[in-house]
Amino acid sequence: MILVTGASGQLGRLIVANLIQRGTPANQIVAAVRSPEKAQDLAEQGIIVRQADYTDTASLTAAMEGVKRVVLVSSSEVGQRTPQHKNLIQAAKDAKVELLAYTSILDAQNSPLALAAEHVETEQALLDSGVPHVLLRNGWYSENYTGTVAMAIEHGAVLGSAEEGKYATAARADYAEAAAVAITAENQAGKVYELAGDNAFTLAEYAQKISQISGKSVVYQNLPEAEYAKVLVQVGLPEGLAVILADSDVGASKGGLFNDSKTLSTLIGRPTTPIEDSIKAAL
Repeated sequence: MILVTGASGQLGRLIVANLIQRGTPANQIVAAVRSPEKAQDLAEQGIIVRQADYTDTASLTAAMEGVKRVVLVSSSEVGQRTPQHKNLIQAAKDAKVELLAYTSILDAQNSPLALAAEHVETEQALLDSGVPHVLLRNGWYSENYTGTVAMAIEHGAVLGSAEEGKYATAARADYAEAAAVAITAENQAGKVYELAGDNAFTLAEYAQKISQISGKSVVYQNLPEAEYAKVLVQVGLPEGLAVILADSDVGASKGGLFNDSKTLSTLIGRPTTPIEDSIKAAL
């Protein structure tokens, strides 16, 4: 059986859907979720839904019963990720799983993004555990930006702190497919995949693409990091998240979110989703 953590979340759901599409029987997939009522639709498909909380080791142990492979989708609780991931890794080790795939961050060891620290700690915890594992170092999701495309059109501006930094984004669905491929393939232990979109763009180019698609003039406005974080708080983001996103933009200006290896499209056997398609989908 294959267990997917965070299976009711945005990425986890897509991984489960991809496993089904790739021929994994529903009764061989364990959807590990904090709130089973949010995964009712998965249970209706015949998928095994188990309650599991990163902070509750007994629930993690119970969720691992009969499981051979695990996709550890990184926790959404930035600042709490390392201890939460370590709990899951320990449960996987105790269950003697044969492979664990972890969704890390692009070029984790050298990343200028503050977000990378907990991913590096988790990668080290995996090494120390001896659990056979494959690292899926995910770049930026296109949806991190296209989620606010309507607001950009309304205000005529894309805001950020990335200067001329390039983003090699891909759709969340592309990364989900990569996870499904890696966790079902043979001989994956020890592999590290640096995953990013085929075509990179600057935020100025992104604004230009929005203009072309929407027919409305949208420009890129570069702001100092602290000012950008302040704007994000004003539009309703929690302060911690705003600080992280602003820091990530600055990291992008240093090349932290660019990669042209095409590893992702090679792994999934097709080109990654162009940013234009993600903009259209968001609209």
